[in-house]
Amino acid sequence: MDFTAPLSAFVSGFPDFILQLGVALGLFVASLIIYVIMTPHKELALIRAGNPSAALAFAGVVVGLAIPLGSCLAYAFGLWDLLIWGVVTLLLQLLAFRFADMFLRGLPRRIAEGDVAAAVFLMSVKIGLALIISGALADPSMSVYRAG
Repeated sequence: MDFTAPLSAFVSGFPDFILQLGVALGLFVASLIIYVIMTPHKELALIRAGNPSAALAFAGVVVGLAIPLGSCLAYAFGLWDLLIWGVVTLLLQLLAFRFADMFLRGLPRRIAEGDVAAAVFLMSVKIGLALIISGALADPSMSVYRAG
């Protein structure tokens, strides 16, 4: 078997892979930090204290950010595109928290008090939104709906 072509493709594509992965991971970590700062309850302290509700809610954030960022990687036309859609993803996830808080009054307090039902609701909102965002990222210009 001749592995010259696949090896050559790997060697030529590896730097771009590392760059895109680095930018996506940077966005992911930055988004998690911003989310932790912006939400009124202290997820990490609650998780360290053994609060399962905080862990479930934060798991929703982690997965809710990772899914669309994965789609950003798959569909972005370049680094700027990845950055722009990554920031949009973070903003939409912050809005999802506010929506869930409006729907379930006192969500931060409920999570801090260990209300698992509230945490599961928030988690489902975040993951559901992430899946919808990921689908939208497949064609953000909506060219599918334009006459061609």
